[in-house]
Formats: sequence, C-alpha cells, structure tokens
Amino acid sequence: MLITRRAAGKLAGTAAALALLRAEGARAADQVVKVGINLPFTGADAEDAIRIFDGAVLAFDEANETHAVPGITFQYDKYDDGTATAGQYDPAQAATNARKMVSDPATIAAIGPEMSGSGKAMAPILSQGDLATVTPSSTNPDITNPKFAAQYMPAGKAIYFRTVTTDAFQGPNMANYVAETLKAKSVYVLDDSGAYGVGIADSFQGQAEKKGVKILGRDRLDPKAADYSAVLTKIKALAPEALYYGGVMQAGVKVVKQSYDILPGIIKAGGDGVYSNEMLTAVGFPAAEGWYASIASPHLTADPAAKAFMAAYQKKFGFAGTDYAITAYAGAQVIIAAVKGLKAAGKPIDRHTVRDAIQALHTQTLLGPTSFDQYGDLTDKTVSIFQFKQDAKGKPDDLIDQTVYIGVAPSA
Repeated sequence: MLITRRAAGKLAGTAAALALLRAEGARAADQVVKVGINLPFTGADAEDAIRIFDGAVLAFDEANETHAVPGITFQYDKYDDGTATAGQYDPAQAATNARKMVSDPATIAAIGPEMSGSGKAMAPILSQGDLATVTPSSTNPDITNPKFAAQYMPAGKAIYFRTVTTDAFQGPNMANYVAETLKAKSVYVLDDSGAYGVGIADSFQGQAEKKGVKILGRDRLDPKAADYSAVLTKIKALAPEALYYGGVMQAGVKVVKQSYDILPGIIKAGGDGVYSNEMLTAVGFPAAEGWYASIASPHLTADPAAKAFMAAYQKKFGFAGTDYAITAYAGAQVIIAAVKGLKAAGKPIDRHTVRDAIQALHTQTLLGPTSFDQYGDLTDKTVSIFQFKQDAKGKPDDLIDQTVYIGVAPSA
C-alpha cells in the first residue's frame, strides 16, 4: 500500500479526530490527560512522521480501550512542526508548538520531536514549563549533554527523554562498520546543514579518523538546492572508497539519486535519516540499491516480542510498522506507565509529577526493560545497520521488504 504525504496527513487528522471523540465520550468521572505529539507531517519526512505518529496512537488507543489506567482517559493532540516554507521540519514552528503545549495545563507530557533541529528549539521551552517529552527518533546528543544544560535544561531538570540512543553512538558505530567490516580506506562526508545531520556527520567523521579511514573532504549542503552534481563530481575526482551522508531526506533524496549516476560502485552510507520510507517512494530503485543506513535502536519489527504489535499496527493503519513506530509506541508506554504509577499511589497527575515519574521509571516496554539516566538518555545504546536491497516480490514502499538487516553495529 503506497502512502502519499497527502494521504498520510489525512490519516493523521482522522486519528486525532477519533482520539478527541473518544476523550469527549469518556465517562464523566474520568480525568482526561493530554499528550502532545509533535512531528513533521508537512514536507520531506511526512511519510516517516505518520508511521511514528501511528505507533504512539496505537499505544494510547489500547490504553483507553483496556482501561489500563482506571479513571484516566488519554487524549493525544497532533502538532505539525513541518512547514511548506522549510520543506521539512521547521525549528521555529517546533518552538511555537512547544509554547502551545506548555500553555495548556491539561497537557501532561509529549511525544516527539522526530528531528533534533526541532528538539533544540523545543527543549528550552519545555524545560521552563517542566513538561517532559519522549522522543522516538531525535538523536543529537547535545540536547541531553550536561555540558549544554544551561541551554537545553535551563530549569535544571531533565525533560528530554529518549527511546533511542544518541549520535554519540550511532555515528561512531557506523564508522566502525565502514572501517572494520566494509574495509573502506577513504571516505567523503556530506551533511545537510541541520542539527541532526551536522552532529551525526561529525561523530562519524571523528571515529572514522580514529579507525584510520582517510577523510578526503567534507561539504555542507543546502537542503533546498536542487542540484548537487558539482560537489558530487568533485568527490568523484578524489576517488573515495565510501560516501557518508548525515542528514534527512529533503537533501537526502537528491544525494541518493544524483550519486547513483555520478558515484557508481562505491560504498554509500548514512544514519537513520536515510532509513526512511522516502528512500522507497521518493528515490526508489535502482538509485537506493546498496545504501547502508543505521538506526539508533534495536531492530525489533521481526522480533517475536513485537509480533502482536506488528499485527495490530497493520490491522489498524493498513501498512507495516517500522522500528521507529516501535520506539514511539514504547515512548507512549513510558508515559502511560508513569501515569499508572501516580494513579496507583494516589498522587496528583500533572506535568510536574509525570516528569518526575518518567525520570525515576524502570518499566517494561516493547523495547524491553526501559529506564533513563539523570539527563534523559536511554540506558540501552544499541545501534542497528541495514542495507537497501530491492525485493521485487515485496511491497515496494515497505522498509521491512526492501531492506536487509545486517546486524548490531560494532560499538565504539
């Protein structure tokens, strides 16, 4: 089933409307608690955003249907931090969304953002409002690094929790794979100028150099530019054994398409910004063939523990779940568990108590045992690697069918 951005937006809107109706129809005695879900439903990464959104939606709907927390109804409010002007996520819009969440006293937590550029814009606002968010895919390590606490945690408490690890592990572990397993001796590095892209490219490059891989050059791309042929032709003249791209799909679509023609036959790799449905729907094969991509979590879509989730997700939304749909589901499970613990203890349920409960939480989610360090980072540091391989018999827009799981990346 091919999900276009327009159709994805309609699905998201329908889901949010149904959630509101469920909340409005809750028993009069129920306390309705709101969770904001902030993702880029407009622009280059909209297809991935809808899959992440649906992962969180499934968890909250299940909690409401089963009365997982007696006397509590969860309502999820959709916030779009993508704009047509940016063509992808827009930090200014993300900041606006964060202010809206903080200004609503019924909002007790959030899911998102998807992108680290949005996270850097949202974190200071959420900190001042003492509103916790659980991101299923934002990996820039600065946001939870105590060295930058004055910037991203100005109120002093962790509010930015993750159900993925950070690029302090994702970039270096992919560099280990490129050096140790693929045996590349030289690489050229590109990034898309965004917080995520620059950060993961920096961490990849630093570890590649430590592993003895020669860095032949580094360029920063304008994601709105239409043509990267000049820089790719320059790279071709240097004859690198590998190309690494740090960034998301606004620039990534063009990098992948144009490098297919200009840089055939070399190793091509990227971070989780490349492990995207846009690689299938906006790039397609043969250009996507052979690209390696990492994700900042264990690979669980084929795991027996996720079988029920995958079946329920397919039934409810009509297409397959992804690993980051799973991390979103786990993020919602974290919030639900925090609320459940507060309710059982007879404590008030508001953003302040929920933040404290998430910080102290040790719970079982679809990811397995889940807890966070004092800065909000997930204690599990697994990075997984995939390669795009066309399967003509599989669904053309399904990452499960059109990629091969290579394994856990070598740790730095």
